Amino acid sequence: MTVNGARVVILDRDGVINEDSDDYIKTVAEWKPLPGSIDAIARLSQAGYRIAVATNQSGIGRGLFSLTELNAMHHLLNELVTAQGGAIEMIAFCPHAPPEQCNCRKPNPGLLERIAYQMQINLTGVPLIGDSVSDIQVARRVGAAPWLVLTGKGERTVTQLKAAGDSLHDVMISRDLYAAATHLLRQKH
Repeated sequence: MTVNGARVVILDRDGVINEDSDDYIKTVAEWKPLPGSIDAIARLSQAGYRIAVATNQSGIGRGLFSLTELNAMHHLLNELVTAQGGAIEMIAFCPHAPPEQCNCRKPNPGLLERIAYQMQINLTGVPLIGDSVSDIQVARRVGAAPWLVLTGKGERTVTQLKAAGDSLHDVMISRDLYAAATHLLRQKH
């Protein structure tokens, strides 16, 4: 979606930008970008896209890592993107564990509402690129354009949604973030 001449894209983090783990990404040493993901973010940014990240980080609520460690991971992400000539405008995260039943844990809309408010955007049609069922659900819930990458939990997500009878008719599917970025950049011209 174009907002004041700039387009916006919202990215999930684990499994989209960096490797994911069922044991959680708990330290900067464990945080490893997926091939092409940093370049993809930089390319989108250089083409005029405003980039936001929306990520569930229940490891904080579960006591597996600290806010300081999470901030260090996000600092590294920003440094890597900046070194490639790009920028991430905002990183919004939910620190709560599922039993807390907060409004910010995807698939609830709180993180995206925070991004919309702080970036002063309308979420309608904004690509939300993720790898999980909750990413697809929250995109649909707020009127964003759901986009699934097959990295991280992506392939498992396709299987889960199809088994549940979801046709995925409204979901763009890409091999990875680099392929999704390439598609978005072609659309822009």
